[in-house]
Amino acid sequence: MAAQHDYVSPSALAQGLGWFSVGLGLLELLAPRRLSYELGMGDRSGMIRAYGARELAAGIGILSQRDPTPWVWARVAGDALDIATLVGALPNNRRRGNVELALLAVAGVTLLDILCAAGKATTRPIKRYDYSDRRGMPRRMSPTTPAATRDLQTQGNFPAATREAHAAH
Repeated sequence: MAAQHDYVSPSALAQGLGWFSVGLGLLELLAPRRLSYELGMGDRSGMIRAYGARELAAGIGILSQRDPTPWVWARVAGDALDIATLVGALPNNRRRGNVELALLAVAGVTLLDILCAAGKATTRPIKRYDYSDRRGMPRRMSPTTPAATRDLQTQGNFPAATREAHAAH
């Protein structure tokens, strides 16, 4: 098994971030009350919908433009707004753990956004392994091979007529 080192290109990362934006934007547009409840923010569905529209616009911009860099920088700006909103939701929040988890997720995506926008996505190799020489599970013995027939006969797994037919040979 040989390890191959591939690099994530900025354009491949941008495509992934674009689809992520589309998905997150749709979630924020379709379930704003639920998101605001889970983050302990009361009913901030209007704000969440606006954030969803922003995400959707950024995602479509990234996916449809030859140079997605300005749209990825727009994601970075949106991430800053998301972080500020989540930090503002932390004090006296009964769902503080959810907000902290969301902050961690946004921080991770922000890092990817910055690396992509700055064109630095090629600095970290990704190991991929080649398993093409593997055949998987061990090959099964055919029930007609002499060893399999002998094993099945000794275990009594053949019907009596089959045992007698094999014994005659």
